Amino acid sequence: MKDIGILTIILPIITVILGFVIGFFTRKSQAEKKIGTAESYAVRIIDDANREAETKKKELLVEAKDEIIKMKSEQELENRERRLEIQKLEDRLALKEDTLDQRTLQMDKKSQKLDQDIRKAKEKEQSIQRLIDEQEQKLQEVAELTQEEARDIILENVRTSTMNEQAAIIREIEQNTKEEAEKTAREIISVSIQRYAADQVAEATVSVVNLPNDEMKGRIIGREGRNIRAFETLTGVDLIIDDTPEAVVLSCFDPIRREKARIALEKLILDGRIHPTRIEEMVNKAEQEVEQTIKEKGEEALDETHVHGLHPELVKLLGKLHYRTSYGQNVLKHTIEVSNIAGMLANEIGANVRVAKRGGLLHDIGKAIDHEVEGPHVQLGVQAAKRYKENKLVLNCIEAHHGDVEPECIEAVLVQAADALSAARPGARRESIENYIQRLQNLEEIANSFDGVSGSYAIQAGREIRIMLNPDQVNDDQMFVIAKDIAKRIEEELEYPGQIKVHVIRENRAFDYAK
Repeated sequence: MKDIGILTIILPIITVILGFVIGFFTRKSQAEKKIGTAESYAVRIIDDANREAETKKKELLVEAKDEIIKMKSEQELENRERRLEIQKLEDRLALKEDTLDQRTLQMDKKSQKLDQDIRKAKEKEQSIQRLIDEQEQKLQEVAELTQEEARDIILENVRTSTMNEQAAIIREIEQNTKEEAEKTAREIISVSIQRYAADQVAEATVSVVNLPNDEMKGRIIGREGRNIRAFETLTGVDLIIDDTPEAVVLSCFDPIRREKARIALEKLILDGRIHPTRIEEMVNKAEQEVEQTIKEKGEEALDETHVHGLHPELVKLLGKLHYRTSYGQNVLKHTIEVSNIAGMLANEIGANVRVAKRGGLLHDIGKAIDHEVEGPHVQLGVQAAKRYKENKLVLNCIEAHHGDVEPECIEAVLVQAADALSAARPGARRESIENYIQRLQNLEEIANSFDGVSGSYAIQAGREIRIMLNPDQVNDDQMFVIAKDIAKRIEEELEYPGQIKVHVIRENRAFDYAK
């Protein structure tokens, strides 16, 4: 029983093993058949590929040969065309060389002919120079003059003739121009001055404060000088107390500060209570009063000249001119006068009245700040007007009124004329006797420096200079040239308001005696 059980177990195992062995060999046989079939198929594919590649190779070789033949023929054709072009260029160059050779021969012939002409010209020049030298020698022998002396005589004759003609032309032109210009100018100026009949504007700046008695001086000084120190510190003004009876002097370069100090001191004298606290109070009141006056004076100037739309700061600067004088002439009244005269002149000739009046009113605005800022009043005025957006024409009126720059508009010229009229008319300004005498001396020195002048006399307060000429040295035509030269020297070297008349006189006097 036991053996039967073992067989029962072993037989299935053996059966399975046999099955595996049989299956293995069966699959191996099938695989070998498939491998043989695949190898034969692969061989066929390789053979077909080789045949096809050989065929393709032959076709490519044939195509390549055809392409090579085609390119070769095209290259040969292109080479033939290039050879033809090169041949044409060579033919053209050969033709040009022939032409150049012919031109070179022609140039050589012309050069030879030119050399001959130059030699002939030099020979003629030498011949002419010999003739000229002979003629000059003969002329010198006949006239007994050298070449330089003869040239000087000719030049002097030409110079004299030209000067005479120049003087005659100048005399004629000036005569015609003066007749027309003076007639028109006199009409315009006379009408303008007649329409604006202003009072004399000469004033004096008062710096003296009267006192009720000399005891007030001690009260102003105060104990150990505390009152005067406080006053000078608050006002910026020097208070001079000397031996002058019942008066003290205020000294300051700024007229507005001096005016504030004057008002404050007068208030203190009237009040009678003088001590540092009261001084400070009165100075503050005086400052407010002066500021209010400045504003009112500026507005009055605008109303009087009918100028509107001015910046408030410019109005304030105008008001400050009320306290400024120039040669004794109040600057604010001067600017008002210039504005009105410029406007009338502009109206007479058809210029812009608004620009002329505005430029005339602002032309000296720089004098309101030249005590505070360094620089000439013209430039300071231009800067102030430009800062407050004034018109370019108005700026030019300000900048050109002393001739610092050229006028760019007719209104600027009118402002110049109005400024001269306002400043130069009699009584408008006061000058020191030293300046007056110096100006007269300078006028006479300039006139006497010219040749032919026997004497000169400055008259009419320096508005005219009369010049006596020596009739033996200067003729009638030359005296017009001398008058113009003297006037030009005066314009260049001297500074003066208005204009100066140059009056040149030449006269012959004959004397004889009856015996």
